[in-house]
Amino acid sequence: MAVAWRIVREHGTEALTLGYLAEQAGVTKPVVYDHFATRAVLLIALYQDFDQRQTLQMDQALERSEPLLAHRARVIASSYVDCVLLQGREIPGVIAALASSPELEAVKLQYQQVFLDKCRSNLQPFAEGAIISAAALRAMLGAAEAVSHAAALGDITPAQAQDELYANIVAMVERARANESISRRGAIE
Repeated sequence: MAVAWRIVREHGTEALTLGYLAEQAGVTKPVVYDHFATRAVLLIALYQDFDQRQTLQMDQALERSEPLLAHRARVIASSYVDCVLLQGREIPGVIAALASSPELEAVKLQYQQVFLDKCRSNLQPFAEGAIISAAALRAMLGAAEAVSHAAALGDITPAQAQDELYANIVAMVERARANESISRRGAIE
């Protein structure tokens, strides 16, 4: 896995083939094919590796955080950005490669849904009875990917990425509360 990440970091996702991985790892092709039957399986393994680290980091930070919207939003924002930055420029390439086929896209969407469900369960208590919509969560994920990628490229600072994502998360919960309040007033009238 470390060699695969290095190949992606140094040469891009396109250079990551099972044959090149075997060559760079100093093993025979059958050894690599025993671990990863196809390039798609290797890409999925890389994404799973990234996701496991991201999940562990976020879970540990959420356990330590205060049960307040500001704290939970800050943890989600900083955990997401920090994990992408720790992986560097490689993860955007892996994510893009996962979109190259319906099978790979399905795996990516499955892992994204787990992340979104975790965000919803940690933020829902602050929505005061309102439901945080799937559309809002997807918009938050899009923002998370965009600002993290920009920080990895050096277009913005990590702090700017975290602050912008934090503001997006808080606004998402506040919008849900405001929409629920409007709906309740309408029902009363």
